[in-house]
Amino acid sequence: MRVSQAEKEKSRSRIIESAARLLRERGVEAASVADVMSDAGLTHGGFYRHFDTKEAMVRAALDSAFNQMVDGLNPVDRSFAGEASPDVLSAFEQSYLSDAHVAAPGLGCPVAALAGDVGRAGEDVRETFAQGVRRIVAGMANQLSGSKAQRQARAWRQLAMMAGAVAIARASDPQTAAEVLDACRQPRS
Repeated sequence: MRVSQAEKEKSRSRIIESAARLLRERGVEAASVADVMSDAGLTHGGFYRHFDTKEAMVRAALDSAFNQMVDGLNPVDRSFAGEASPDVLSAFEQSYLSDAHVAAPGLGCPVAALAGDVGRAGEDVRETFAQGVRRIVAGMANQLSGSKAQRQARAWRQLAMMAGAVAIARASDPQTAAEVLDACRQPRS
């Protein structure tokens, strides 16, 4: 039976969505192709109609996960395109440093969930990850004031601090998790 292009695209989207979530929940190695396909409601045999390799699927899933994060920094309802908005960045940071984000790695930032795994992955996966990180930093920097270099440096520091805080919180006991998140939520002087 022949599948329409629209159906094939729908299936591919389901695979990417499942992979993006499972990779962040389980890690790159622990999220098998069979698990992703099953989660997407498809058979393992259909995988190769969509991707040549698991690495290609991982790259597509990372790209999708980073798009979700960047979307949170680019609200559609801003009255002036390109206008910096500390409120947008503040909301992003509060959400990032929330207990809900810590408790749901499959729906959260791929930096906090996958940096260690991706550091051991192939060059193409690391490059996809790096591009995604740069997109988050650019989105954060766009919400800040100052020169481009100042905004970018502040965004790099802030993302590194937030991702580290979430990674520590996920790997720690509840008291340690609460302390690191509370400390990072404090206004910077």
